[in-house]
Amino acid sequence: MITLTQSRAHPRLRPFYVADIPIDPPLTLAPMAGHTHYAFRSLVREQGGCGLVCTELISSEAFQNRGRYKQAVQRFDFYPHEFPIAVQLFGSDPYVMAEAAKIVVDHGAAIVDINMGCWVPKVAKKGAGAALLRDVCTAAAVVEAVVKAVPVPVTVKVRSGFEDGVVTAVPFAKAAEQCGVKAIAVHARFAGQGHSGSADWDVIRRVKETVTTMPVIGNGDVRTPEDAARMLQETGCDGVMIGRAALGQPWIFRHVAHYLETGERLPEPTRAERAAIALEHARRFVASSIFREEACVLELRGQISKYQLDDVGSAVVRNRVVRAETLADLEAILQPLIDNDADA
Repeated sequence: MITLTQSRAHPRLRPFYVADIPIDPPLTLAPMAGHTHYAFRSLVREQGGCGLVCTELISSEAFQNRGRYKQAVQRFDFYPHEFPIAVQLFGSDPYVMAEAAKIVVDHGAAIVDINMGCWVPKVAKKGAGAALLRDVCTAAAVVEAVVKAVPVPVTVKVRSGFEDGVVTAVPFAKAAEQCGVKAIAVHARFAGQGHSGSADWDVIRRVKETVTTMPVIGNGDVRTPEDAARMLQETGCDGVMIGRAALGQPWIFRHVAHYLETGERLPEPTRAERAAIALEHARRFVASSIFREEACVLELRGQISKYQLDDVGSAVVRNRVVRAETLADLEAILQPLIDNDADA
């Protein structure tokens, strides 16, 4: 465990570059299906400390299907003011992936990220996501096609490997670097683990020692500022990616950056402050989503519940949130929590 002082920043707290794009601070938001929509990404940005955000994964095959093309384009919820932002694609066919990359770049993507980390069956059964790691040559063919197709930097997010115990992230990283990939994020779990068990950060270290020209971003089991500092120290990685720990805590990046800079922990937000951010999260999601309000609120039930708005041992607020049907319902639950603090 490393010890930080108030007067000295962490030695690895410096920007890394995706081609010529600086990522500063070197902390990134992991792409998460159903979560990293514009509403959440914008909250993370406003809270500070996050150098790069990424969209939810988008299917490359959708752009080849006339019936699904319009819906796929509607999922382009990224905006120029979010720069730098990566747009993540998944698929297994090199040509289809290359064509999809061209489309998202035409719509303003500054970085194209290839998903080789998704383990869920509906993706892996099609040979996409983490399933690409079963064969380094196949994975490299997808990467090479995308790199050649677009003028923007291409990055990849991988797992340690597809089959338990078979680490393909290391040889793949070298192949990806040779194909022109500009950064790689390594979630140090195998596909079969899902989110269970512990991440083996040694895989991140081995990837970092293997590549020479592209930055390596570590991912997995970073829940606190101390975890981020330890990952940087133990693996030598260039940046830290945070996923599930950011859900209900969009301020975590600011807290991590502050800790790495000063060695001090920032105080956690009060319940009223958390409620205010949760309410803004809900309002932005309803305002920016392509879906109707009722569908948005169904999604928001789980997302808002993660803000830990109940007293210890209580679930009163959570039980009301998971029954909400409209934005007005959520406002009626959250606004009193904010007002009560103002009255205190």
